[in-house]
Formats: sequence, structure tokens, C-alpha cells
Amino acid sequence: IWKIEKIFNFLLTHMGKSCSMVIRRRWRAIVFPLILYAVSGSVTSYFVWHANNGERGLKTKDENQLRLQALSEELASLQSDRKAWQRRVDMMRAETIDRDLLDEQARIILGRMGKTDLVIPLQSVFTIETKR
Repeated sequence: IWKIEKIFNFLLTHMGKSCSMVIRRRWRAIVFPLILYAVSGSVTSYFVWHANNGERGLKTKDENQLRLQALSEELASLQSDRKAWQRRVDMMRAETIDRDLLDEQARIILGRMGKTDLVIPLQSVFTIETKR
């Protein structure tokens, strides 16, 4: 270790003169700027990383934009469904009852059919499985 220190002292002094004061000044002149650059680089990289990946960073902004777009599409779909249902409800109002709609709903609820309806019997799944 003593030889390394001597070589280091030799390199930092003027022309190999051994002045400890010059070594300390050179040491400070080299180390302090390096520490300053390291600390400022660390602080800068911290803020840059959080600007990209943080709670309000650029990646979060992109994710929020995609989520907003998906929610907007869902809203448009729900609004169109609401308009369709609102139209059907408006047809059921007392002053303008749509007879076809009323007839369709009554048949669905009561499980009945009209005189002119054509009924096509289908085999149920239960009867197909029991025949095997």
C-alpha cells in the first residue's frame, strides 16, 4: 500500500516533488468535482426515471389514454343500448301503445302463441340423450 501511495503522490505532484500540500489540493481538485458530478447525475436520473415511470409519468399517461378510449367506447355502446330501450319504453306509453310490441311481450311472458303463428317443434336435448 505504501508503494501505491508513493506512486499516486508522485503522479499528483509537480514533476515528482513531494509536497503534501500540493497533493491534498490536487486530491480535492479531482475528487470533489467527481463527487459533485456523481450526486448531480444521481439526482437527475432519479427525476428522469420518475418522469417516465412515476405515478404521473409518461407511461402512466399512455395507460390512462388507452383506458379512457376503452371507457369511451363502452359509454357509446351503453348510450346506444339506452336509446334502444328508451324507444321501446316510449312505444309502451299509454297514449301511443305499439300493438305488435305489446303482443310480443305478452306472448313471451305468458308462453302463449297466436292463431296465425307457425310452431315448429324441436326435439329437446333430454329426449335425444334418452334415445341413445
